[in-house]
Amino acid sequence: MNPTLLIMAAGIGSRYGTLKQIDTIGPSGETIIDYSIYDAIKAGFGKVVFIIRKDIEQDFKEIFLNKFADKIHTDFVFQELEDIPSHVKFNPRRIKPWGTGHAIRAAMDKVNEPFVVINADDFYGYGSFEMAASFFSGQKAINNTTYCLIGYRLKNTLSDFGSVSRGVCETGDNNDLKKIIERTHIIQMEKGILYEDENGALMPLDDDTSVSMNMWGFTPSFFEHLTNRFETFLKANVHSLKAEFLIPTVVNDLISEGKVKVKVLESNEKWFGMTYKEDKEIVIKKIHRLIEKNIYPVSLWK
Repeated sequence: MNPTLLIMAAGIGSRYGTLKQIDTIGPSGETIIDYSIYDAIKAGFGKVVFIIRKDIEQDFKEIFLNKFADKIHTDFVFQELEDIPSHVKFNPRRIKPWGTGHAIRAAMDKVNEPFVVINADDFYGYGSFEMAASFFSGQKAINNTTYCLIGYRLKNTLSDFGSVSRGVCETGDNNDLKKIIERTHIIQMEKGILYEDENGALMPLDDDTSVSMNMWGFTPSFFEHLTNRFETFLKANVHSLKAEFLIPTVVNDLISEGKVKVKVLESNEKWFGMTYKEDKEIVIKKIHRLIEKNIYPVSLWK
């Protein structure tokens, strides 16, 4: 069974300052989403499900729905703040939804096959999609509890315009994920790549450190884990204005309890994205270089 691509596209980047998921960066009006879907189709994915908000539904339908109609099955789900168990009453001053785990949970009625989760505003590269598709093609049980994470070399994930936060992968035997450790304020300096620890000190990180860029591969069994743990999360955080139910936290807990295994698949692709407004011109140049190398056509869909 071909995997599904689940695209998290509900957020508006506060640092970027606009609806960057639909900002054009390709020579024929392509967005980063276009390149992800192009790569996914090439790698053998069978369906795309967008996770969006209701207030941007019309924009998404106008831009994407017809574009892919004859190329891959497309669907939409909504991540909304109110999408929680009916008996739970949250803080009325809360504005934002409940994080990436909450986003994936929104798609549980639309996905019945292995699926790969990505961010809408990140470029992952064809090799990563092929790697994830191959991982699931070798599995016999559709609902097993061995998942995957595409790991990127840290040096291939930095921004030229400011610091970034990355989930550093700690692995054991056979590249099994042991846990993800969040490192903040990572920046390239003359002396190498540094991050700021909890005491404010700058600490070194190796260029080839494997980091998560939120490209995960799961089977439908993950939805049950999300549902159960979201209830627990809400009990502790229902009155919070900012607490988020995040994929790495859920996965770390499941691994520590021995309930799942996660294989880190090491990618040599160069990630890029639009964290800052200034990143856009760099992204455009990188796409043009890939076109010059004949990795992508000038127009993806013609």
